Amino acid sequence: MGYDLTRFQGDVDEELICPICSGVLEEPLQAVACEHAFCRACITEWLSRQPTCPVDRNPITNSNLRAVPRILRNLLSRLNISCENAMYGCTLVLKLDTLATHIEECEHNPKRPLPCEKGCGFVIPKDEYKDHNCFRELRSLVHNQQQKMSELKNEINDQNLVIQEVKRELNLVKDFMRAMRVSNPAMRAIADQMERDEVTRWSNGLARARVTRWGGMISTPDDALQLMIKRALSESGCPPHILDDLMENCHERRWPRGLSSLETRQNNRRIYENYVCRRIPGKQAVLVLHCDNTHMSEDVMVEPGLVMIFAHGIE
Repeated sequence: MGYDLTRFQGDVDEELICPICSGVLEEPLQAVACEHAFCRACITEWLSRQPTCPVDRNPITNSNLRAVPRILRNLLSRLNISCENAMYGCTLVLKLDTLATHIEECEHNPKRPLPCEKGCGFVIPKDEYKDHNCFRELRSLVHNQQQKMSELKNEINDQNLVIQEVKRELNLVKDFMRAMRVSNPAMRAIADQMERDEVTRWSNGLARARVTRWGGMISTPDDALQLMIKRALSESGCPPHILDDLMENCHERRWPRGLSSLETRQNNRRIYENYVCRRIPGKQAVLVLHCDNTHMSEDVMVEPGLVMIFAHGIE
């Protein structure tokens, strides 16, 4: 809707009047073909009911509208208008192009936002300030936040159920493909690639780790320690088809030549610095997966990877 004519000082050229609302043009747009100008809100509402020009009835649509020429915008900007808060005590008369900025700062604006002086953190419109109650507003905020949290928890639970179902179906597909690849070479290649991709995705989700003390390696972990590491691997999402093999490779009896003895390990520490290590979550242990370490020689690497447990020295 346009600006009320009574707010302007002096006469206003009829070219600056909206033919729909009869007010002074506000956010004006012009029809491309006939060049008639209208308030943005007025012409948008008009065209939602009938796709014709309000003046000459020629067909137009929203795509036929454009900004008015600069000369028309300049004429509008020079008009003198009273503040819309005049009824609340503002006596200022200003140029139309400065009106929006003034309204935000006008001390007579009943909707001017004011911060609560009692420290609750709320910003309240001026005309609602006297009725503001910090306790009531904060209680309402807490209630709304609790409601949102409850809704989010329900959504998370629903999504977890979906994820579990998808995982179950995916495992069924994997089991089927493993069964089929015995007799079908093409299926064997697809299944092998899926397993490799699964290991790579899991590896990429684990944090990188750095071993600062290779001398702290536990090369012969006992059963209890192995069980603890296996549980941590499983909880981190380790693909089931490599879990047992990885745990077999946590003991020096399954390590390659370059790791097979204490003396060898002492001599090869510089080589080990080139390992790409992944942290086993929450444990002083790292994974050295084959998919991350194709640059390493067979003397220090095995499929599907190594599990190295330390007494200390993992970052």
